[in-house]
Amino acid sequence: MFGFRTTALRCLPALAILLAALTARDATAAETVAPSIAIHFTFDRPIDASMAPFFLAAKDGSFSAERLNVSFSSAAGSPAALARVAKGDSEFALVDINELIRFRDKDPAPVKSVFVLFNRAPYAIVARRSRGIHLMPDLDGKTVGVADSDLSMRLWPALAQQNGIDTAHVKFHKISAAVREPILSAGQVDAVAGFSYLSAVNLRDRGVPGGDLVALRYADYGCEAYGFAVVVNPAFAASRPDSVKGFVRALIAGINATVKDPARAADEAASRIEDGDRDLELERLRTVLVDNILTDEVRRNGLGDIDPARMDRAIDQIGQDFKFRKRPAADDIFDGGFLPPLAGRLIN
Repeated sequence: MFGFRTTALRCLPALAILLAALTARDATAAETVAPSIAIHFTFDRPIDASMAPFFLAAKDGSFSAERLNVSFSSAAGSPAALARVAKGDSEFALVDINELIRFRDKDPAPVKSVFVLFNRAPYAIVARRSRGIHLMPDLDGKTVGVADSDLSMRLWPALAQQNGIDTAHVKFHKISAAVREPILSAGQVDAVAGFSYLSAVNLRDRGVPGGDLVALRYADYGCEAYGFAVVVNPAFAASRPDSVKGFVRALIAGINATVKDPARAADEAASRIEDGDRDLELERLRTVLVDNILTDEVRRNGLGDIDPARMDRAIDQIGQDFKFRKRPAADDIFDGGFLPPLAGRLIN
């Protein structure tokens, strides 16, 4: 027994030296691995299920796999979110790309979008069939509730002209966004302007029969606009292009995970909303996937990209209600250089 103890004690110094060497080797290896990049991401509005792909990308480790440490916050509208990105207070933001087009005309900061999440804008007039509204031309002589900050009204002149609607025959009643659905539910207006996946779903949740609601989507009536897109701070994009590419890859993974399991995605989004309703957010998410994300164009051309000719037509439509100092071109608004090849953007 004594001999064994002596041998063991003699081995201790050698073991200590070995452990020290291994620790030093591991520390050296750790130093050679690039540290995670802190990313502050801003949503331009309160959280809802349409943002689920970002949350799944975080939950499933897609961002961390790209060595990105992403934190989220919200701003009060696209202009505020764009201002954060332009100043460098946020590296990325999710904004209405049509607001980016107007922003670029007023602000010299060369902020661009690098990924289009909504291939079709969610603008819609949500109306009640019981008021005699089934199609867009049926708005003639009707009253539409419109919130002051409603983005859909920016493209109303072009939409009305395309569909032969006399704008003088449609009465717009200014309202607070907080009462948009309640006043339609109460019958105080015939329709409201807004986003199809928000107002229509919220109204059904308020007890308005689904059969009495019709969502007159702008995209179904000739509106060429894209919807929500990811924008990036130009200095960050120039200094860390690989991080921008990694962010896009992670987001695509989040979208694929959302498409594969919408229920799990809705759960994750609802968990981030105070008193979030999982069933309501699941209905909202399914509406977004069908109407705005998984379009025929996306199935052909992959996630995130644009058709430059279509973007030019959308800019022309914006110009019917917005006087450009210098009309932008499609490549002033969108930079596709951070997208992976088509095979990496097709829906699984």
